[in-house]
Amino acid sequence: MPHLIIEHSENLNIPIAQLIQAVHQGAERTQLFDPATIKTRAIAYANYQLGGPHQGFIHVQAHIIAGRSLAQKQLLSDTLLNALHSVCGDEPLNLSVHPYDLEPEIYRKN
Repeated sequence: MPHLIIEHSENLNIPIAQLIQAVHQGAERTQLFDPATIKTRAIAYANYQLGGPHQGFIHVQAHIIAGRSLAQKQLLSDTLLNALHSVCGDEPLNLSVHPYDLEPEIYRKN
C-alpha cells in the first residue's frame, strides 16, 4: 500500500514513464510506506474540459490504508505535488493530489 493512480490529460509533453517514476519515488521519500508495497499506475484521458488557462492536467489519487495522521497525509500530498512540479517544469498544467483513506475492514487483496 499505497495505490497511486495518476490521472492525466493525453497531451502531456512529459514521458509518462518519467511521470510514474517521479510520483513513485516521491511516495518512497516520505518514508510512510514500505517501498515494496507502493503501486503506481497512470491513466490518460483524451476527453476532458478545463477552466482557466491550463492546457492539461495531472491528478494523483493516493489510496492509503486509514489511520495516518493529518500531518502524514499533508506530507504525502506536499511531496507528491513537489514531484509533479519537478517533472512538469513550466508546463501550463493543472496539478493536484488527493489522499483517500481505504478502510482496512473492507479493503481486500490477495
